Amino acid sequence: MAEGDAQVEAFWRELGLPGLIDVHTHFMPERVMAKVWAYFDAAGPLVGRVWPIAYRFEEDERLAVLRGFGVRAFTSMIYPHKPGMAQWLNGWAADFAARTPDCLRTATFYPEDGAAAYVRDELAGGARVFKAHMQVGAYDPADVLLEPVWGALAEAGVPVVAHCGSGPVPGKHTGPEPIARVLARHPRLRLIVAHMGTPEYADFLDLAQRYPGVHLDTTMAFTDFVERAAPFPRAERGRLADLGDRVLFGSDFPNIPYGYAHALEVLAGLGMGEEWLRGVCYGNAARLFGVSSG
Repeated sequence: MAEGDAQVEAFWRELGLPGLIDVHTHFMPERVMAKVWAYFDAAGPLVGRVWPIAYRFEEDERLAVLRGFGVRAFTSMIYPHKPGMAQWLNGWAADFAARTPDCLRTATFYPEDGAAAYVRDELAGGARVFKAHMQVGAYDPADVLLEPVWGALAEAGVPVVAHCGSGPVPGKHTGPEPIARVLARHPRLRLIVAHMGTPEYADFLDLAQRYPGVHLDTTMAFTDFVERAAPFPRAERGRLADLGDRVLFGSDFPNIPYGYAHALEVLAGLGMGEEWLRGVCYGNAARLFGVSSG
């Protein structure tokens, strides 16, 4: 276990919450997770720095840890890095959600022939959130093959968590401009910008102000690990407060190099007040995903 784990429950109880909702957690097929961990261990080029995994446990233990924290709903963020991979990941994630009722059924996609069809199948099957990773997938979100995918997601009102910021290492299609082209064509899209759009925080706050369906997840933002490399600008805290109903707690569990409690402590340290914290840590996601407080 990591430092501060015992304090997580006290955090949400003091806020009068029924627990936490974490919109950015990773559960994947075993061999995929092993490869992801190996990549982090090697400080691969998309990581760019030493990154120890704090919760390197078997799947059952990871679930027990997350539930022990009081997390009432979470995701299984999956993402392909090549064609022909998304459908297989979606099949695994559907099975995982079926045997893990507190997991929001997660799906993904890649710019390839057939993407529109399998995304429609996932929506019909009950997918509640999608993951898009422009950095790892190295694709343009405005690719013509994804046009019907974004349209289907916007029409269905199903959120998509997108790693579209340029952190930790920029990619050819990261940054605000590519995803802004998608939003211009699909202004009703419920887009959750992963990692607050690190490091282009201000640009993604601009998009959130422009498009009411744009949300931001707090994954790794404000932590000591990220602040050393890409600090959130103090001048933007006012806009962060104003957009508080569209900020969602995310952790990146289990792939974080510090204890889970730290991600919560730094949010409290922003000084936004308890109402803001209650929304970020539970209420906003409960409303977006229709999660019962019971």
